[in-house]
Amino acid sequence: MTLLAYGVAAWLMLIGCLGIVVTRDLVHGVVSFTVTQAGTYVLLLAVGFQRGATAPVFTSPPPPGPPQVVDPVVQALTLTDIVVSASITALLLALTVQIRKRHGTRDPDELGALRG
Repeated sequence: MTLLAYGVAAWLMLIGCLGIVVTRDLVHGVVSFTVTQAGTYVLLLAVGFQRGATAPVFTSPPPPGPPQVVDPVVQALTLTDIVVSASITALLLALTVQIRKRHGTRDPDELGALRG
Protein backbone atom coordinates (compact mmCIF):
# COMPACT_ATOMS: atom_id res chain seq x y z
CA MET A 1 0.00 0.00 0.00
CA THR A 2 2.76 2.44 0.88
CA LEU A 3 4.65 1.85 -2.36
CA LEU A 4 1.46 2.55 -4.29
CA ALA A 5 1.05 5.86 -2.43
CA TYR A 6 4.66 6.82 -3.20
CA GLY A 7 4.07 5.95 -6.85
CA VAL A 8 0.90 8.06 -7.00
CA ALA A 9 2.71 10.98 -5.34
CA ALA A 10 5.59 10.75 -7.81
CA TRP A 11 3.16 10.47 -10.75
CA LEU A 12 1.19 13.55 -9.63
CA MET A 13 4.36 15.58 -9.15
CA LEU A 14 5.72 14.47 -12.53
CA ILE A 15 2.48 15.28 -14.38
CA GLY A 16 2.23 18.67 -12.62
CA CYS A 17 5.83 19.59 -13.41
CA LEU A 18 5.39 18.49 -17.01
CA GLY A 19 2.29 20.68 -17.27
CA ILE A 20 4.20 23.68 -15.89
CA VAL A 21 7.05 23.18 -18.36
CA VAL A 22 4.98 22.75 -21.54
CA THR A 23 2.14 25.21 -20.87
CA ARG A 24 1.37 28.19 -23.08
CA ASP A 25 -1.28 29.61 -20.72
CA LEU A 26 -0.90 31.10 -17.25
CA VAL A 27 -4.13 29.56 -15.93
CA HIS A 28 -3.00 26.12 -17.10
CA GLY A 29 0.30 26.74 -15.30
CA VAL A 30 -1.51 27.54 -12.06
CA VAL A 31 -3.61 24.37 -12.36
CA SER A 32 -0.47 22.34 -13.08
CA PHE A 33 1.17 23.85 -10.01
CA THR A 34 -1.87 22.81 -7.95
CA VAL A 35 -1.58 19.24 -9.26
CA THR A 36 2.08 19.21 -8.21
CA GLN A 37 1.09 20.33 -4.73
CA ALA A 38 -1.51 17.55 -4.58
CA GLY A 39 1.40 15.16 -5.00
CA THR A 40 2.95 16.61 -1.86
CA TYR A 41 -0.24 15.86 0.10
CA VAL A 42 -0.13 12.23 -0.96
CA LEU A 43 3.59 12.04 -0.18
CA LEU A 44 3.15 13.46 3.32
CA LEU A 45 0.28 11.09 4.06
CA ALA A 46 2.30 8.13 2.75
CA VAL A 47 5.20 9.06 5.03
CA GLY A 48 2.92 9.15 8.08
CA PHE A 49 0.94 6.00 7.27
CA GLN A 50 1.24 3.06 9.68
CA ARG A 51 -0.78 -0.09 9.16
CA GLY A 52 -2.97 -0.91 12.16
CA ALA A 53 -2.25 2.34 13.98
CA THR A 54 -4.97 4.44 15.56
CA ALA A 55 -5.49 8.15 15.99
CA PRO A 56 -3.36 9.69 18.75
CA VAL A 57 -6.40 10.51 20.91
CA PHE A 58 -6.79 8.68 24.22
CA THR A 59 -10.00 8.94 26.29
CA SER A 60 -8.79 6.46 28.87
CA PRO A 61 -5.35 5.32 29.95
CA PRO A 62 -3.66 3.47 27.10
CA PRO A 63 -3.20 -0.28 27.41
CA PRO A 64 0.12 -1.52 28.78
CA GLY A 65 2.96 -1.54 26.33
CA PRO A 66 3.83 0.98 23.65
CA PRO A 67 0.66 2.09 21.82
CA GLN A 68 0.77 2.08 18.05
CA VAL A 69 -0.53 5.48 16.98
CA VAL A 70 -0.12 7.61 13.89
CA ASP A 71 2.23 10.58 14.15
CA PRO A 72 0.04 13.72 14.38
CA VAL A 73 2.84 15.99 13.12
CA VAL A 74 2.57 14.58 9.59
CA GLN A 75 -1.18 15.19 9.59
CA ALA A 76 -0.66 18.76 10.80
CA LEU A 77 1.93 19.33 8.07
CA THR A 78 -0.52 18.04 5.45
CA LEU A 79 -3.24 20.41 6.65
CA THR A 80 -0.75 23.28 6.62
CA ASP A 81 0.26 22.31 3.08
CA ILE A 82 -3.38 22.42 1.98
CA VAL A 83 -3.89 25.91 3.46
CA VAL A 84 -0.69 27.24 1.90
CA SER A 85 -1.66 25.69 -1.44
CA ALA A 86 -5.07 27.36 -1.41
CA SER A 87 -3.49 30.73 -0.59
CA ILE A 88 -0.84 30.46 -3.30
CA THR A 89 -3.40 29.31 -5.87
CA ALA A 90 -5.66 32.26 -5.08
CA LEU A 91 -2.72 34.68 -5.32
CA LEU A 92 -1.52 33.25 -8.64
CA LEU A 93 -5.00 33.33 -10.15
CA ALA A 94 -5.44 36.96 -9.03
CA LEU A 95 -2.11 37.83 -10.64
CA THR A 96 -3.19 36.04 -13.81
CA VAL A 97 -6.41 38.07 -13.95
CA GLN A 98 -4.44 41.31 -13.53
CA ILE A 99 -1.95 40.31 -16.23
CA ARG A 100 -4.84 39.53 -18.59
CA LYS A 101 -6.43 42.93 -17.86
CA ARG A 102 -3.23 44.93 -18.37
CA HIS A 103 -1.59 43.06 -21.25
CA GLY A 104 -4.55 41.36 -22.95
CA THR A 105 -2.96 37.92 -23.04
CA ARG A 106 -2.32 34.91 -20.83
CA ASP A 107 0.59 33.63 -22.92
CA PRO A 108 3.84 34.10 -20.97
CA ASP A 109 5.88 34.49 -24.17
CA GLU A 110 3.84 37.52 -25.28
CA LEU A 111 4.50 39.45 -22.08
CA GLY A 112 7.40 41.52 -23.33
CA ALA A 113 6.75 44.35 -20.89
CA LEU A 114 7.53 42.04 -17.97
CA ARG A 115 10.96 41.02 -19.20
CA GLY A 116 13.90 42.40 -17.28
